[in-house]
Amino acid sequence: MMKLLKISSLALLTLAACFSQSCGGRDVFEALNKQAAEEYLVPIRPASEGRNPCWNGYSRKFTFAPAFEVEAMEGAASYEFIITPQPSSYYPEGVSAYSKWSFVSEDPCADLSPVWASIPPSNVHLDILARDRAGNLIDTVFQRSFLRDFPFRGPYSGNVRSYREAAVMAAMYVHRMKAVQSFRESTEPDMSYDHFTYANKIVGGLISIEAKLAREVPSMREEALQIARNAARFLFDSSRPEGDPLEFFPPTYYGGYVTSGAEWNQGKTMTMDALMAANAFLDLFDVTGDSLYLDRSLRIAHTYSTLQGEDGSFPMKVDFATGEPVNAAKAMLTPLLNFIRRLERNYGITEYSEMREKASSWMREVALETFDLTGQFEDVNIMGLVRYQNLTNCTACPYASYLLTGKDVTKQDIADAADLIHMSEDQFVHWDYLPDENGIRIMPTPCVFEQHLFQQAVDNSSCNVANAFLDYYNATGDRLAFEKAKALADNLTVVQNATTGRIPTIMQFRPTGNGNSFWINCSNASITLLLRMAEITGETVAQR
Repeated sequence: MMKLLKISSLALLTLAACFSQSCGGRDVFEALNKQAAEEYLVPIRPASEGRNPCWNGYSRKFTFAPAFEVEAMEGAASYEFIITPQPSSYYPEGVSAYSKWSFVSEDPCADLSPVWASIPPSNVHLDILARDRAGNLIDTVFQRSFLRDFPFRGPYSGNVRSYREAAVMAAMYVHRMKAVQSFRESTEPDMSYDHFTYANKIVGGLISIEAKLAREVPSMREEALQIARNAARFLFDSSRPEGDPLEFFPPTYYGGYVTSGAEWNQGKTMTMDALMAANAFLDLFDVTGDSLYLDRSLRIAHTYSTLQGEDGSFPMKVDFATGEPVNAAKAMLTPLLNFIRRLERNYGITEYSEMREKASSWMREVALETFDLTGQFEDVNIMGLVRYQNLTNCTACPYASYLLTGKDVTKQDIADAADLIHMSEDQFVHWDYLPDENGIRIMPTPCVFEQHLFQQAVDNSSCNVANAFLDYYNATGDRLAFEKAKALADNLTVVQNATTGRIPTIMQFRPTGNGNSFWINCSNASITLLLRMAEITGETVAQR
C-alpha cells in the first residue's frame, strides 16, 4: 500500500518550502482533504482482525469509522445499525432531532463506514438491533453514545510568526519566570512555582530549555547556563545515593506540593521519569562539553540496566527507596528506547544496546500487540486502572516516532506506526470543535487532548502528534501527514501570547485556574517542535 521512502534533508527543505498555501493552493488541499476523508472510512485495529481485544471501550469520540465488539445473538440473521443525534438544545449544521443514518449487516461487529461520511460532526447515539430472517426485531444487542468528530479539512491558519521566533519567545518567557530566575543564585527550587514538585519532569524540562536558549541566543548563554547548572545540581543533590536500588535516580516527587503530597505518591517514583533528567543532562553536556553531565546520564543508564525484567519490561511505578513495584502495571518503554538510541547515535555508547533490544521486543510483543498504550502520568493514580481506560497520545505517538526513525524502517514498522498515529488522531485530535449551546466554539483548534482521564487540549500533546506526523512524512513522503503536523504546530504560534511569549499548556480561549496551570516541560516540547519546524521549512538565521 505504501512504498518506503527516505527523504534527504535537502529534499525536505525543498518540499517544505513549497508547502505553503501559495504553492498549490486550494487545489492541493482539495486532494488532501479527499485523501483524509477516505482514510477515515478505515477502522483502526478492530478486534475482528484477531490481533488485539477491542480497545475503544472508554473512547469518547471518533474521527475514523469505529467498530465495536458485539456478541452475536442466537437466531439473528442480520443486524441493523441505527445512528441518531443525541438530544440537544443546539444541533450543528446538517443535523436535526429527526436525523437518522442506518445500514444493515450480517456482522454485529461491522464498522460504521457505510454511513460514516454522511454523518456531520455531532454527538450521536448508536443502536444495533438484531433481526431474524423475516426482518423481525429480536432485541437491541448494543448501545453506545459518542462524538462523531470533525475530519481534517485544510488549509488551516498558518504560523503568525516565524517558528524560530516563536520558539525563542517561548524560551524567554520560561527564563524570565521569577521562580526560574531564583536558580541563578540558588540550587533549591523556588516553590512559589509549585510544579517544581514534579522534579524530574519540570526541572529537567527547565534545564533543556535553558540549554536551547544558550545555543539559540548567544547573548543569553552565560545566564541560561548558570540557571541550568544550578537546576542540575538540585537534581544531583536530591538523587538516590550510590548503592541504593535506584542509585542516581532524581525524584519524580519533591516537597509534597500538588499531587506529590497524595498518599499514593508519597515515597514513590515513576520508573521512566529519571530519563527526563538524564536527557536534560545530555542537553547540558551538548552545550557545555562538561563531562560531569554525560557521566551522570550514564550512571542513570546503568541503574536502568539493573532494573529490567527478564521479559524486557519495567514496572510503571516503584518505591523510591526500595525499588519495589507498587503493583503489576508495566511502564511504556519509549523514553528508555529513545534515550539509549541517543547514547548510541550521538555518543557512540553501545553497552546498553542489549537492554534496548529487550525493551523494544517487549513493546512490540506486548504493548503494540494488545494496543494498550496506557498513560504514564505522575499525577494520575495508577491503582485500579484497567486495560484501555487511559489511552493517550503521549505514549502512542512517541512510540510511532521511534518505529519510524530506526536505522532500517520496514513496511511493518510503517504500518504499526500508522495505526498508533491514527489512534491518536482518532481519539485526541480536534481539527475543529462543536459550538456550545450559544453557538460559540470554546476551543482554539486544531488541538490535541491529552488522555482519556484528562479531557483537555495540551500543547505537549499537539507536539507528540505533530512530531509523529513529521516522522511519518519523512518515512513515506505522505504530504497529508506533513500538513497535519504543520497545522498543529502553526496553532501553537496562534495561541502564543504575542507580548510575553508564553505558550499556554492548556489551550483554551478563556483559560481557567491559577498561573500554575503552566507546565515548563510542556513548553519545552513546544519549543523543540517549533525549532524542528524552523529547520524543516528552511528558516535562516543570520547569526547564532
